[in-house]
Amino acid sequence: MTDTSKLNDEITESQQNANKIRCQFCNSLILTPNNAKFIEKEFSLPLMHQKHSRNLDELETEVFKDFWVVDDMFTFENIGFSNTVGDYKYLICADCDMGPVGYHILSTKKNYIALVRVKHEK
Repeated sequence: MTDTSKLNDEITESQQNANKIRCQFCNSLILTPNNAKFIEKEFSLPLMHQKHSRNLDELETEVFKDFWVVDDMFTFENIGFSNTVGDYKYLICADCDMGPVGYHILSTKKNYIALVRVKHEK
């Protein structure tokens, strides 16, 4: 999400999500407004649609830098967690299993949702 004007529409003055965050595939509600904080942090997530095998060594990834951070996993309205991969679990939509939309760090218990992997709705 590099378009600054669009990004400004999604973030409150206190750097929180101004709008509902929904799955871009099934429209399921993931987060309500003012429950996540904007952060810039580079992280590689696997592509939602892999062209090759599902072998972890061959996963195709994409780098993101704009994330919503959620401190407590119970803040989510709807989210699913993948199996553990190193110190991470990937976050997916619990209704349609699409993702990953973000990741969870086991050691810090923080959750990160990539802004471009979800839909924002007023």
